Amino acid sequence: MKYSIVQDSRVGARPYNQDRVGYWSTQASLLMMVADGMGGHRNGEMAAQIALEHLAESFKRDAKPKLVNPDLFLFRSVGRIHLLLQQQARRLGLPETPRTVIVACVVQDGYAYWSHIGDSRLYLVRKGRVLTRTKDHTRLQQLLDRGRIREEAVATHPDRNKVLQCLGGDKPPRLEPASSARLVKGDIVLLCSDGLWGPLTQRQLLHSLIAKDLEPAIAELVALAETRAGPQCDNVSAVAMSWGEGELAPADEPHTLPFHELPTDVQDLAAIDSDFMKMTDEDIERAIAEIRSALRKHSGTR
Repeated sequence: MKYSIVQDSRVGARPYNQDRVGYWSTQASLLMMVADGMGGHRNGEMAAQIALEHLAESFKRDAKPKLVNPDLFLFRSVGRIHLLLQQQARRLGLPETPRTVIVACVVQDGYAYWSHIGDSRLYLVRKGRVLTRTKDHTRLQQLLDRGRIREEAVATHPDRNKVLQCLGGDKPPRLEPASSARLVKGDIVLLCSDGLWGPLTQRQLLHSLIAKDLEPAIAELVALAETRAGPQCDNVSAVAMSWGEGELAPADEPHTLPFHELPTDVQDLAAIDSDFMKMTDEDIERAIAEIRSALRKHSGTR
């Protein structure tokens, strides 16, 4: 695979950095992630670190040299992080489970696959425009979707920090199938915490990515986010990749699971096997089949 990649993470105006950012690769696959430990709860940095370590270990174990199913890998790994955080809280006797939001992306066979929980974002930039970005799991995103507020109001809205989904929360996250896109030469995939995208306009983000090479562009964006946020600056983290290969032939389709074949809650799997942490891919696929069968019976279809 041909690509360039850069990452950066800064403490901003906070006393310490609760973000974790990283990437791991083989000759045939690449994993990138940003985890933003939730500062409004205890041990956010612990939650982000657990997320990073679990994803890294899972990728190193499963990418031989590439993942059999990137969609299933992301679904399984993110679900297990939630349960790992709950397990850690019980083991240490913590009064509150550590919490984090996350965005993760696998690049393989000329495709990007991504999944997220919370308000850390992925942007796919192509030819100077944002081709797609993740939708935040926040109250503000709900208001935007309903046309109740405009994008320009997000930075100053009183509910801007109200996250509706996270890993480690009281309610398990609603897991969604991984999104995917075929990459073309020159595409930029940017993963970042809200400390980066929050203070910036989309025009500012695009201007740096268009005008500069990737490494100076990310450095400029991180510094600009710090400056614009001022004394309220959150931790600022990003990892970005510029794709250097041509587009795959149209016949090469991504290997993903249809939405209707995926359970939507972490407890959907945990209820079938009380030790979800030890489930293999085959166990998870079997569980998905059982859930699908139960849903068909419940709806009266065959």
